[in-house]
Amino acid sequence: MNLRATISALAAIATLVATQAWAINAPTPRELQGVDVEERLGERLPLDLTFTRHDGETERVGDWFDGRRPVLITLNYYSCPMLCGLQLNALHDSLTDLDWTAGENFRIVTISVDPDETSELANQKRDAYLDELGRGDDVDWSFYTGNQAEITALADALGYRYHYVEETGEYAHPAVLMFASPNGDIMRYIYGLTYETRDVRFALLEASQGRVGTTVDRLILGCYIYDPNSGSYVQDAFMWMRIGATSGFVLLSGLLVALWRRERHRNVQEAPRG
Repeated sequence: MNLRATISALAAIATLVATQAWAINAPTPRELQGVDVEERLGERLPLDLTFTRHDGETERVGDWFDGRRPVLITLNYYSCPMLCGLQLNALHDSLTDLDWTAGENFRIVTISVDPDETSELANQKRDAYLDELGRGDDVDWSFYTGNQAEITALADALGYRYHYVEETGEYAHPAVLMFASPNGDIMRYIYGLTYETRDVRFALLEASQGRVGTTVDRLILGCYIYDPNSGSYVQDAFMWMRIGATSGFVLLSGLLVALWRRERHRNVQEAPRG
């Protein structure tokens, strides 16, 4: 690389670093102030709240939980021009690669934060995602609407902070998947607009409290820990060190036993016979 190319590369790197530093230190836009998630891990959802399902039926939050399957929860709104579509598309992508299907191992519920949206719109949105998922209409992914009081109560219970922006007629809200136990206890949050299939699987395993997944799944989960800074599961270095140490001990023990047996056999053969 010549001098001019080197200077250009360094200038580009400096510009990138400066841009990232500005983004980190820049003030939060007014529209996004107050948009946040205050995690309520271990707290039980208000099971008596009622919402209208995509088919027009009324259900209690408690009806979402059967004591066996964990529930993946998203809060969105169906006329959202950008963020909700990106988030639900990312969830759809992770489900495509997941070898579990919503229904047998877990449930998904999506609730609109817009009290003016109807069950007909919820049904249209559900049909679109189920068609793309290609696993039939039996997929247990329900879309709900509700009144403002019920929506606010559920959002508060989940620690989900959002608000309506008058100037745009849109809602400012976080992008997060929330996982609840089969009894309705909040177990895990995963953030962002991309969701690794592994992270969704691990969160469902954790939320199920051992009720779904195989023994191998639970063993693999034991080698990972949830990192709240990244909002995902990362390998547990200490666990892998323990596994490595245990494996090394077993291999060394086996080698020593084999050497001992060979030496004992040789001594028996060389022993003088009377």
